[in-house]
Amino acid sequence: MELPAFPPVVLYSVPLFILLMVLERVSYWFHPDADEVGYGGKDTATSLSMGLGSLGWDVLWGIGTAAATSAIYLLTPLRIDFHWWALPLFLIAQDLCYYWSHRGHHMIRLLWASHVVHHSSQTFNLSTALRQSWTGFTGFLFYLPLAAVGVNPAVTAFCGGINLVYQFWIHTERIDKMWRPYEFVFNTPSHHRVHHASQGGYLDRNFGGILIIWDRLFGSFAPEIERPVYGLTTNITTYNPLRVAYHEYAAIFRDLRSRRLREWVPTLLRGPGWSPGAMAAPRPIVGAAAPAAPPAPRAVHVE
Repeated sequence: MELPAFPPVVLYSVPLFILLMVLERVSYWFHPDADEVGYGGKDTATSLSMGLGSLGWDVLWGIGTAAATSAIYLLTPLRIDFHWWALPLFLIAQDLCYYWSHRGHHMIRLLWASHVVHHSSQTFNLSTALRQSWTGFTGFLFYLPLAAVGVNPAVTAFCGGINLVYQFWIHTERIDKMWRPYEFVFNTPSHHRVHHASQGGYLDRNFGGILIIWDRLFGSFAPEIERPVYGLTTNITTYNPLRVAYHEYAAIFRDLRSRRLREWVPTLLRGPGWSPGAMAAPRPIVGAAAPAAPPAPRAVHVE
């Protein structure tokens, strides 16, 4: 079956992103709120720089990831044809893969080194949504099962664009909790504020993209109760885009250089903050009660 020409939804949404950021920024002038962080000039500039840089890097990395995904799709004898009436089903399948990709990028340090960029801001506004990784290729492995069962990679990419556009508007403090049935099923600003928080009870929660149902099913959901403190458990103190993009990779390299060879694999594949001395006190499991002690640092201090 011939696929339709899917529109580049992210590219088409850029003017809307800019308009909404301007409106959100203006709203703080007319309706300031002492409990909200708002915008910071340098922080916003860094977020925009990271977003622009990610566009170029995504094109470059996409050549390799598209080739690998297409190879799996061509090798499998299975085929699931695309129909517009079935788009919600494809979106649900893509969102489930996104959930596990997102969760994996929090639980595996080598993947966290890519995703940490998105959590490095201590503010939470629509510009934060644009603070994207420059090594975004790390997520493609989690979508290979869709190609293996016969979903055309172009369909998955189209659904991924819709997922990304949906998540833009949930990066805001201007919207309080929403209608309870909607909050139960879908990801919302309240749920995503928890995800960007750094305090122990909120750490590593609410990984869903469009749907929050996955977090409820797999034990990683936490409601917004206390006010979130945004950023990392040990924040970086730089607005340099290069350092923001690669600071955790540099920290991994330093750790590998100072550790024994047998410790390299756990350093790369265990959770952020793992160290040989932490073997007796592993990182808390998602879904478990919040620890009494502060969580292990997830990012190095960068001057």
